[in-house]
Amino acid sequence: MMTINICIGSACHLKGSYNVVSELQEMIEESGLGDRVELTGVFCLGHCTDAVSVQIGDEVFSVNTDNVEEFFKNQVLAKI
Repeated sequence: MMTINICIGSACHLKGSYNVVSELQEMIEESGLGDRVELTGVFCLGHCTDAVSVQIGDEVFSVNTDNVEEFFKNQVLAKI
């Protein structure tokens, strides 16, 4: 099971974490990966000045609605 931690702290919330969560949920469902990918809300991953902080394993990515599809393709689909 792959766990994707998404920051929902105040800075990331203002940068659109809710939209990133919604889009990732939709992509996971459309790809039929609901039993293999878990989304978890967390607070501050330490990258507050970037976009929404998203963590897989030890890597933290800056994700927004402009690059969420690319992130999903390269970091989730390619590694599942």
